[in-house]
Parts: sequence; structure tokens; C-alpha cells
Amino acid sequence: MAAALVRIRAIGFRATALVPHRGFASALEGGKDGRVEGEIKKSVFISQSYDIFTNLALEDWIYRNFDFKNHHVLMLWSNNPCVVIGRHQNPWVESNISALERNGVVLARRNSGGGTVYHDRGNLNCTFFTPRERYNRKYNLNLITRALFREWSIKADISDRDDILFRGKKISGTAAKLGQPNAYHHCTLLVNTNKDQLTQALVMEKGDIQSRATKSVPAQVKNLTDANKQVNVPQLLSAIGYEFLRTNATELIDGGRELVMKQRGFQLINPTEKWFPGITALRDNFEAWDWRFGRTPKFSVEKSIELKSEEKIHSVKLHVDVEGGIMTEIALILSPGGERIPVVSSLKGREYSDDNLNGIIAALKGVSAENVKLAMNNL
Repeated sequence: MAAALVRIRAIGFRATALVPHRGFASALEGGKDGRVEGEIKKSVFISQSYDIFTNLALEDWIYRNFDFKNHHVLMLWSNNPCVVIGRHQNPWVESNISALERNGVVLARRNSGGGTVYHDRGNLNCTFFTPRERYNRKYNLNLITRALFREWSIKADISDRDDILFRGKKISGTAAKLGQPNAYHHCTLLVNTNKDQLTQALVMEKGDIQSRATKSVPAQVKNLTDANKQVNVPQLLSAIGYEFLRTNATELIDGGRELVMKQRGFQLINPTEKWFPGITALRDNFEAWDWRFGRTPKFSVEKSIELKSEEKIHSVKLHVDVEGGIMTEIALILSPGGERIPVVSSLKGREYSDDNLNGIIAALKGVSAENVKLAMNNL
């Protein structure tokens, strides 16, 4: 962060920590302050938190409470290691939950759609806030690619899916929330993220999960340091923030230093209850099991297991229906296309997890076919 602030001072600009005054939103939302009516000012907010739930809450708070009619905002933020799924996704399809728990990586669900991403301190996240009628993904993505070229001569491309690519590999994904009157578009840039941890977190073992949830589109990824070893998060934060401030609010026209000096500048944001009343409740909602897992669209799981009968081994399938993250039905399918035999289990009505699923399988596995009914009743 220090490197970024040094560069900001070097261009004659000042980074400040905002102090609440008459309510944080009202102090920033504009109004008659001597400027030409209808002129759009810009601010770059730099979150001082690295907690994914706090940053999602901050993003949501700004979206809910700000008036962006005369004030566009770019929020820049980074997180400690975490996996962030889209609003309509299935975490058990998108990530390796067991690997996340072993490695101390948090799973979060955001409010926008789109696919799953991995964050760590080697990522920079950008959220562009505007009124709905001025929402413009291409503007934002071009602004980022211009910053990369201006600072490091990196020539990046924008794909048809609105990803940013370097030599055909993905360095940034994108998602959005469109509401009324506000909207935001956010993306994450891979700077020097831990790609081994990313792979462990996102590569799932092949399983039999049937789900209508939105699925991520696999893509090869690349760090910006692969393009230029000099790229780092603080300098990238400064470069994108400066590009945002020097660019006309509605067109990709470079206003240079003169336009930068008319803006509201870089502002260090402390996402606390004192600054943002109600942000603690928002954070608690993002962290809650009901939001992260319970909001998963209905899905079912099937696992093959073996039952012994005298000297024969019979392959059957365990079928589990999951709704709201809860196991609602547990059954055995004894033959392909056969009827489901309900399993009476104390785990029915419990949260779906790898441990609970494996507990059912362990209780059934290797049980003689003659005693299947008895085994079912004793699960």
C-alpha cells in the first residue's frame, strides 16, 4: 500500500482517510457544492480490510446507500485466501470444500452472478459503481487494459465473455449486479496469486452431482507477473485508480492530470460500524451458513457403493436429494432405472457435507444384501 500512496503523492494528488460527517453516504453523495450542475465527480475507495465478508459487506453497503448520479466510485480491495462463488452457484460443484477446510481457505458467496474465483493477497479486486443507466462493462474493462499498457506496456485483450486475457489466458473474470437505481460491475485481477492453492481450491474430484445451478466455465489462467515481473498489487492499485480518475466519466477520453485534479481522489476506507452503520449485520449475513451453503439451488448426489450377497458383489447407488443445503431424501437404487428404496437415517434433515455423505456410505458399504433393510433402519 505504501508504494501506491507514494506514487499518488508523486503525481500531485493526495490520499486521505475519510472521516464520517453527517453520515458517510450523505457526505459523499454530491449536491450543490459549487461545481457545474450535472458534472460527474469520481472517487477511488481503497478498503483497508482483507476479510472477504467485510469487503462484500462494504460493497453491498455502498451499493445500497450511495447516490451515484453525480458521483462515480471505484472500490479497490484485496482479500486473504478465499473462494468466492456466484449468487446462483453450487459450492460443492465449484470447489473442493474438504481441501478448503484443510488449507484454512474461506468459502464465500457474493451477491452478483457469474462464476467462481479464488482470491488471495496476490489479487486486486475492482468494483465500479454507477447508476444503472450508465452501467458499462466495456468502459471499465478498457480502462483496466489501458492502465496495464500505460504502466507496463502489457497488451491485454477483452474476450466476448468480458474476461481480460493475456496471450489467450485469463487474467481477469467479471460479474455484475444490476438494480435500480444503482449497479456495479466487479472483476478480479490475478497479479501474483498462488496458482497451486488456486488449483487445489477449485479442482473438484469427479462426482455425480445433478444441479441446475450456474456452472463456471473452466479457463486457463495467468498471473500478470507472468507478463511482466515488475507488476505488484500496490502499483496496480495506483495505476488503475489513476486511470479511472483521468478518464471522462462516460467516454474513454483521457483528460490527463487536469481532469485528475478535479476529482475527489483516492480515499482510504475503514469498513467499520462507525463509518457505515449496519455494515456488521451485512457482514454477518455474508458469513452465515444459510447464505453460503443454504442458498444453493436444489440438487441431488449419486454415489456407487457395493453390497455383498454370499459370494457375489452387487453394485448399487446411493441417492441423496439436497434442498436449501439440507439432505431431504436418502435412498438406494438397486438396479439401473430401478425404484428408489428409502433409507431411514438420522442424517436425513441434516446439513449436506462430505462427512455426512461419507457417513452414510460407510454405514452401507460392505453390508450383506440380505441385511440391507436392517442396515437401513440402523443408520
